[in-house]
Amino acid sequence: MTFAIETDQLRKVFGDNAAVKSLTLQVQRGEVFGFLGPNGAGKTTSIKMLLSLIAPTSGSATLLGAPPGDRAVRGRIGFLPEHFRFHDWLSADEFLTLHGQLYNIPAQELRQRITELLELVGLAPFSNKQLRTFSKGMLQRIGLAQALLNKPDLVLLDEPTSGLDPVGRRLVRDIIHDLRRKGTCVFLNSHLLSEIEVTCDRVAFIKHGEVIQVVELKTLEDVKASVTIRAKGMSSQTIAGLSQWGQDVRVDGEHISMAVANELSLPEITRYLVAQGADVFAVTPQRLSLEELFIQIVGTDGSL
Repeated sequence: MTFAIETDQLRKVFGDNAAVKSLTLQVQRGEVFGFLGPNGAGKTTSIKMLLSLIAPTSGSATLLGAPPGDRAVRGRIGFLPEHFRFHDWLSADEFLTLHGQLYNIPAQELRQRITELLELVGLAPFSNKQLRTFSKGMLQRIGLAQALLNKPDLVLLDEPTSGLDPVGRRLVRDIIHDLRRKGTCVFLNSHLLSEIEVTCDRVAFIKHGEVIQVVELKTLEDVKASVTIRAKGMSSQTIAGLSQWGQDVRVDGEHISMAVANELSLPEITRYLVAQGADVFAVTPQRLSLEELFIQIVGTDGSL
């Protein structure tokens, strides 16, 4: 099975600056894949190379089994750029009609598709309004409708929720989940790690144009977590005994915090404390967040 996206040592140099040093990546068909890294990590440059908007200096890439720029494959790809510049004198309906005609979508099918998409992104009441009257959030939503117009097999979204309010972000999240159910691959670059965390199947962390690590997000539950315990009547020996389940045990009055391998140890810890005569009021697990994982992997010398 070919990958939705596959790159091998993809590199782009501007003058003396290597914007992307050596990008090697494999994205499965039908998955939602997050692309994360600090500012200047080469994320947008990588996307532009994948879409053949700029030529790589070296290395190779394929999208849906074909090289970037393949005309037939480009008709199966949707794209919403971070910095979009739409024809603001057109209405929403005219804008989507123009793009549908560029895809050679038959008129009757296009008419139905535009109606469906305007409803999907919540812009049906504004179909005859010029884009110059739209807010940034509305423009992002019409841009998303444009990216889905051709029923793509692969959608690349560069910061699709940066200008949206919580309702708009929820709408985009639901659309992405629906695309996954239909088998569409979504390649997502976003600064909003909370959205990435609840949307993506896997994420790649990149720095200086290289993949540092690829993480399957469902495995975050198995990554070392922390737990806070509130209890009374704990002796120093009882507290010392907690080290068999974790490390970095810290005591602050009635509260104990410690790092544990996973949440499966929490019932054992609770039974241990009760058996030692402690009164346990609360055991509160705290999973490792994507933001914490980002800092662990990428470091603090760059920001999102």
